[in-house]
Amino acid sequence: MSWPDAVTLNHAWERSVERAPTDIFLVFEGADGTVTEWTYAAFDELTSRCAHVLRTLGVEPGCAVSVALTNSPGFVAIWIATVRLGAWLVPSDPMAAGPELAGHIRRTRPVVGFCAPGRAETYRAAAAGTDVTIIEIDEADTVLAMFAGDALSTWPTPALTDRAAVMFTSGTTGVPKGVEITQANYAFAGATMAAASGLRAEHRQLVVLPLFHANAQFYSFASAIWAGASVALMHTFSASGFLSQVARHRATHASLFAAPIRMILSRGATPVADVALQHCWYAMNITRDQHATLKGLFGCAPRQLYGMTETIPAVLSEPAEGPLPEAMGYPTSGCVVDLRGGEIVVGGDRGITLFAGYLDDPATTDASFRDGWFLTGDRAHRSADGRFVFDGRRSDVLKVAGENVSTVEVEQVIAGFPGVLEVAVVGHPDEIRDEVPVAFVVASDPASPPDLDALHAWCAQRLTKAKRPRDITLVDQLPHTSVGKIRKFLLRDDAAESAPEGRIPV
Repeated sequence: MSWPDAVTLNHAWERSVERAPTDIFLVFEGADGTVTEWTYAAFDELTSRCAHVLRTLGVEPGCAVSVALTNSPGFVAIWIATVRLGAWLVPSDPMAAGPELAGHIRRTRPVVGFCAPGRAETYRAAAAGTDVTIIEIDEADTVLAMFAGDALSTWPTPALTDRAAVMFTSGTTGVPKGVEITQANYAFAGATMAAASGLRAEHRQLVVLPLFHANAQFYSFASAIWAGASVALMHTFSASGFLSQVARHRATHASLFAAPIRMILSRGATPVADVALQHCWYAMNITRDQHATLKGLFGCAPRQLYGMTETIPAVLSEPAEGPLPEAMGYPTSGCVVDLRGGEIVVGGDRGITLFAGYLDDPATTDASFRDGWFLTGDRAHRSADGRFVFDGRRSDVLKVAGENVSTVEVEQVIAGFPGVLEVAVVGHPDEIRDEVPVAFVVASDPASPPDLDALHAWCAQRLTKAKRPRDITLVDQLPHTSVGKIRKFLLRDDAAESAPEGRIPV
């Protein structure tokens, strides 16, 4: 497909600044509760000064800038300044271990790298032997005096398919890949997600997910920039404070994953006055009971979506009216999605509506496409009304004595048992049946965990023999990525199978 309104993120930012310079762009709530606001014009001035600093440090069009920072105004300023310079951002998990950071730095060769003083030792060790200039920046700093000098007066004009970022996948199935994001990709994400969520200039996004991840950048910030809306950025996610933050900042839109949602519910969330969300995305299934509770707490019915870093926007999304908690919805307007052999495939133009490719890996890029379709590796089926329903990754479909078993279906059954907060099902080898499902369960109340015999009986009543988990193990927690996705490949390790007292090493 083509996108007739293809523009760069640089263009989208300049347009919003020009249209409403005195409108609020960013509201930042720091760890101490201090709230700072910037208008579009004020933040544009900040990014211009940031860009001047980057230029003096040698950042030119086509150069990489590494950022390993938590949610902060400094992160946002560096991101926008980098993209407007025609350079590209390399966002890394600021809490990542040295080897992961070293891999990102080695593979992208940034000119400049930003990190927090408290984690500078790890970052510097990861960058050892490279030419990167390392700048330490306080994530709580809202003055950003290091950008207090001259503003950049002349900007380059990036092309649509110029690289704007490389985001490394979260590694839920193995070694992360570097996903190349273009200027047009960011703008397409913003336009598509703003339209899908009904976002307008008078609305406000609440961002609690980490900024180094595609969800916060594509679904929240890019859409706000496209629509000229504002963003309330929290320094970190707080399950107990989420509803109060929604009310305090008069947020109308938000985006979450299933894991943060379960955390909110597990804290015994009670209604908070003045919460009036008009829209909330979430990724990955939740139960109908959880969905009903959230609708009462949020003031709107949350809508599930489906997307990957590679697909740019969420290519599937539930409708605003009558969203179903167990479905990913229909193809999002402007997106082309189909099922081929039970696998979700996505059509589009590489570098415009789909990612440009994998960093320095043309073989993997080519293998990820077939007949012009991007192969997501995720499986689904269509319901009677045409909705897409998630069946898991390719690796989430087990072959039990020759029968296909979706671990997602088993997880949904177990999640419906009283006292279950979270569950993951993986396949383990079996001498007779090739492989069998086994489940790892986190209790809603650790002091009163679900009875495993009763849970086995629950499964026996609702699942065919091949789908019933051979073993169900209670664990304190599941191994997650920074945004709550479960690292199932860790659960398949021998270490998980032999972990003492039913606890999973994380």
